[in-house]
Amino acid sequence: MIELILTGLWLGLVFNAAPGPVFTESLRRGVRGGFGPALAVQVGSLVGDAAWAVLGLAGAAALLTQPQLHIPMTLIGCLVLLLLGLQGIRDALKPKVPTSGQQTSPGGTLRGPLAAGALISLASVWNVVYWAGAGGAVGGALGDNAPFGPLVVFFSAFMTSSILWCFICAGFIAGLRRAVSQLWTRIIEGGAGAALVVMAVVLLLQTVEL
Repeated sequence: MIELILTGLWLGLVFNAAPGPVFTESLRRGVRGGFGPALAVQVGSLVGDAAWAVLGLAGAAALLTQPQLHIPMTLIGCLVLLLLGLQGIRDALKPKVPTSGQQTSPGGTLRGPLAAGALISLASVWNVVYWAGAGGAVGGALGDNAPFGPLVVFFSAFMTSSILWCFICAGFIAGLRRAVSQLWTRIIEGGAGAALVVMAVVLLLQTVEL
């Protein structure tokens, strides 16, 4: 049981700490708004993390790698990344001064950091691929007819590690925000937006080649 818990904690850390769209969006919003927006993106992404973990452990994530489901989902993910990236570039070029105690320009569905994190995670094709493999590996280690209890233990350890990472990541970004000037804040924000656009284009090209 201890080994199962440690495996869940480790996979949760590796899964969430790997650089990707969620971290990039957290960085983009965190350098502008601080700890709160960065944490909100991370917490929002847990919705997708939990959904894909459950599907992966149930063996259903592999079904979404089929072309008839994989391609539409990839296109949706590209659109989400593209819109968020363009928003980041626009905000960096035309910075808005927030009023005291308020987050900058929260209008629009993708503008809310919590919603943005959830959308990125739910529409991420990388999450599908990851859990299609990881879920099968965990299931294989536990046996074909794995009891429900060990799966719950693994899932709980994974989510615990994921929640801890949310605060670690948001704290790091908040510290970075305090350490850089306003000019570098805009450069980081614009760079993060551009990175999201690049991710969307690369993902689209990979899909076209399939």
